[in-house]
Amino acid sequence: MLVPTELFWAYLVAISLLTVTPGVDTLLVMRNAGRGGLRDGCVTSAGICSGLFIHATLSALGISVLLVETTWAFTALKWAGACYLIWLGLSSLRQAMKRNPAKAEEPEAGGAGRALMRPVSIRVAFGEGLFSNVLNPKTALFYMALLPQFIDPAGNAFQQSLFLAAVHFVLAMVWQCALAVVVVRSRRLGVGQGVKRTLNALTGGFFVAIGAKLAAQ
Repeated sequence: MLVPTELFWAYLVAISLLTVTPGVDTLLVMRNAGRGGLRDGCVTSAGICSGLFIHATLSALGISVLLVETTWAFTALKWAGACYLIWLGLSSLRQAMKRNPAKAEEPEAGGAGRALMRPVSIRVAFGEGLFSNVLNPKTALFYMALLPQFIDPAGNAFQQSLFLAAVHFVLAMVWQCALAVVVVRSRRLGVGQGVKRTLNALTGGFFVAIGAKLAAQ
């Protein structure tokens, strides 16, 4: 194991608690699973989790420290992340206000709820997840502050950072894909378009609020 055993178990507990804590990533996966089904939710999760390796790499190389200490760079990252979250939120709110034809309310034979889903391309779903994670300055701050606490100074910092990011990747993928399964199954049990609009409205409002708060900080 690249990381000492005692450090690894401490990290596993900390990262597990972080993973199951609801946040932007959780809502984005749930929203996209409701939008396009299990594939959409899982691909979005893969995009989110892939961003962890970018943050781990930047943290290991010290770029995160430089970014945080350079006011203009951190401000640019903060505004980019805020604008992206607001854009995601407005997209969700726009979907919430759409009214589909009545026939869309009726599930197709042999596939209850599938007619309500509007899957997007893998590239779009992956990109939404990746950019929501990479453009989140709070994730950069978290990795800058957390990873060094679980890295053995006597070992290779870069390899240990990627290893810890891989552990986070697996845990987050399992958790978020499980949430996507729950969303999809709830659709198949007869959850209608009204619930979909409510979910879009709630997640859209959350994204806009978080983006605005991030920009105001």
